[in-house]
Amino acid sequence: MPIKIPNNLPARRVLEREGVRIISETDAIRQDVRPMRIALLNLMPDKIRAETQFARVIGSTPLQVEMTLLNTGSYKSRNTPEHHLIDFYKTWDQVRHEFFDGLVVTGAPVETLPFEEVEYWPELCRIFDWAQTNVYRGFYICWGAQAALHHYHGVPKHLLPRKKFGIFRHRIVKSDASLLLGFNDEFSIPVSRHTETRKNDLPDTPGLNVLAESDESGLCLMEDIPHRAAYMFNHLEYDADTLKGEYERDVAAGELIQIPKNYFPDDNPKRPPTNQWRSYAHLLFWNWIGEMYQGTPFEISQIGAKCAAATQTDLDKTA
Repeated sequence: MPIKIPNNLPARRVLEREGVRIISETDAIRQDVRPMRIALLNLMPDKIRAETQFARVIGSTPLQVEMTLLNTGSYKSRNTPEHHLIDFYKTWDQVRHEFFDGLVVTGAPVETLPFEEVEYWPELCRIFDWAQTNVYRGFYICWGAQAALHHYHGVPKHLLPRKKFGIFRHRIVKSDASLLLGFNDEFSIPVSRHTETRKNDLPDTPGLNVLAESDESGLCLMEDIPHRAAYMFNHLEYDADTLKGEYERDVAAGELIQIPKNYFPDDNPKRPPTNQWRSYAHLLFWNWIGEMYQGTPFEISQIGAKCAAATQTDLDKTA
C-alpha cells in the first residue's frame, strides 16, 4: 500500500520520481481501508526537505499511511515559505482533539539551548503529554528524542567539546527488540549533534531500554515502554548528501567544523558520498509501523482507551 500525502506537496514529485508509491487523496477515499494515521511534528528549519525524507521512509511499509504535517503554533518558522505552511501544515492546537496511530517529532537546531529556553518548549511539553492519550506510538528523533526523554524522565543533555559529525558504526544491545528485526549486528548511521545523552544519566525505570549504541558516538536507539515511545538520537532518514550540505554551510559561515567522519570517500569533500544506511532507515520505520499496526484499534476514536490498556499490558510484560 502507498502513502497518502497532499496532492500538491513538493515531496510528492520527488518521491514519485524515486518510485515510492503515492496514493491520491481522491483514490484513498474510495478504498475500503482505514489508513494508519501518522502525524509529523516538523521542527526542522528546512521543512520541505525534512518532510520529504520522512515521507520516504514512512511510505516504505506495505500499509496505507496518511501523513499529517504539524508545526508549533507558538513559534513561526522563518526558513519555510509561509504559503507552504498555510497550504500543508496544521498547528497542534488544530488537531489536539484528534487521534493518531503514530507521532514523529523531528530534531531541531536548538540543541545547545537549555530545554526551558526554547521558545516553543511549553507547547512541546503539552504535545508530549497529549501523545500519552491521543497517540498510540511516538517516535522521537535527535533533539526531539532528547526533549521527550527529558520531559518524561528528567534526563539531561550535555554539550560536546565539538560536534559529533559523520557516519558511525553502531551495535545492537538488545537483540530481541522488535524495532531492530532484520538489522545486522552492526550498522552505520549518520550522526550530527552538538550535544549528547549519556547512558549513566538514564533512570532505572522498568521498560526504558537501550537498543543500540556506539563506543564512539554513544546512545543511538532506545525504547520507552511506559510511554509507548522510541528515541533515535541520530539520523537514519538523512539523504546521502545531507551531511555534505551541513558541512558546506558551516564552512561558508566560517565555523570551525571538521570533515564528517567516514563520510566522503578518502575524506575528500569534492568526492560524492554514498548512502550506507538507506536500507536500515526503511527497515526501522517498517518495524515501527508494523508493530504499531498489530496493536492499534481499527476505530481511530478508540485509541485513547487503547493507550491506557497498552501501557499497562506492556509494563506487565517487563515486570
